Amino acid sequence: MKIAVLVSVGRHPVSGVARYSRNDAAALTLALSLAKQQNATLDVLHAGDPTNPALQEYLALGARSVEVLAAGDAGAPEADASALLAARLAGYDLVLTGTRAEGGFDSGMFPYRVANALGTPLVGAAVDVTLKDGCAQVRQFMPKGLRRRVEVELPALIAVHPMANATPTYAYARMREGTIRPVSSGAKSPRANAAEPAWTIRPATAKPVRLAAAEKRSGHARMLSATTTESRGGSVVIEGSSVEKAQVILAYLREHQLVDY
Repeated sequence: MKIAVLVSVGRHPVSGVARYSRNDAAALTLALSLAKQQNATLDVLHAGDPTNPALQEYLALGARSVEVLAAGDAGAPEADASALLAARLAGYDLVLTGTRAEGGFDSGMFPYRVANALGTPLVGAAVDVTLKDGCAQVRQFMPKGLRRRVEVELPALIAVHPMANATPTYAYARMREGTIRPVSSGAKSPRANAAEPAWTIRPATAKPVRLAAAEKRSGHARMLSATTTESRGGSVVIEGSSVEKAQVILAYLREHQLVDY
């Protein structure tokens, strides 16, 4: 049996530094357990830049090596990673990957595009996977704490949920022993429409936070206000200079602890 794990480069939610993806790390942990139980071969694949230091963290998580497929233009961001990986995954019995990447605006369509290119069924939101008699029994994550068990015939692609029953173990010694193996795909991967502009990646801008005073009324009073029309108080300042009007606003903000100066 041949098992493959597709890994991506994650992003730290605070610093934005590149790191391993937590979803793909869970998929790798499940794959390592399955490969040991079934005595199967396990390959870890990535499409992108082989010099990215975040890939070495997958070695520390248990991968013996990470095979990196680079596009003809040295892994440009516009390369179609799903097409490159689908061509490499021909002949594998089981493919595991994370549900989605950690770029912030990622669509989560990558597992579906790979499964469509391979012509294999896909099971998403998997929290547990077992192999038996040429089939994969998958327990899926459902809303409101529910779980569902499904069975799919191999070959298949399984997208692992972040809440999967997997605890990755990090070991620095394994990072030093493992290798990153760049492999040239030998094919150009242009954009679907050359007339479209290239994608640009930049940090997301924080939305302004609306200042609102804390609600101090009781629950009964709030329910009454929903059915009746009442005055909520406040004051209208018409007279005075702009400085005096600003002082009224600042006093209101201080009273409701919306500012700390």
